[in-house]
Amino acid sequence: MKIEYRLGNDIDPAAAAELYRATTLGERRPVDDLDRMAAMLRNANLVVTAWDGDLLAGIARSMSDFAFATYLSDLAVRESHQRQGIGVELMRITQREGGQAKIILLAAPQAGDYYPRVGFTRHESAWMIGPEERIG
Repeated sequence: MKIEYRLGNDIDPAAAAELYRATTLGERRPVDDLDRMAAMLRNANLVVTAWDGDLLAGIARSMSDFAFATYLSDLAVRESHQRQGIGVELMRITQREGGQAKIILLAAPQAGDYYPRVGFTRHESAWMIGPEERIG
């Protein structure tokens, strides 16, 4: 299998949603709301994709200032394409394209053991608040 890696967020939202469904990430993303998926792709400023011919096999979707921080929001590799180094390569390209920025991510529950194996360090003080919750 020959995987081609591409930069850019011009991706069909339906293809992205289908990829996410083919991974555990589909459980935690709005894959049935294509308008929201389109906005997620459109507003990400660092997107790396992996293609197996015409099939979207993987994605690293990030927001970066290209100087200090890159938030890797989504790393998804189709289950049929996992354990072939695609996820690592998506992150390598993200790191290279992110300039001097460090990569920050929130790991999916199933991926807690993966990131330390590829070089990430656990950070214990991440905090989140959802859109349905109010600050203050």
